[in-house]
Amino acid sequence: MSELEPIAPADRPPTVNPRYVLDPRTLEMLVCPLTKTRLSLSTDGTELVSLAAHLAFPIRDGVPMLSLDEAREFDPEDMAEKRRLGVG
Repeated sequence: MSELEPIAPADRPPTVNPRYVLDPRTLEMLVCPLTKTRLSLSTDGTELVSLAAHLAFPIRDGVPMLSLDEAREFDPEDMAEKRRLGVG
């Protein structure tokens, strides 16, 4: 490792540009555009999830895409199973 090579923080994968990380304070202000309920960050950090609407909104380059056209539907039972297994 050269002296000029940056060291990635332990809490973030080295491939994630810190410029594109969603600020937790921003997350607290965002709501689902359909239900106006709180959004949760997915375990892999790539989507904001509305449990009330069963929608997942992608995060691209640190910017949440809160358009209903961008959202994907998910089955809450699949989400519970993934959470139980500790998978994305």
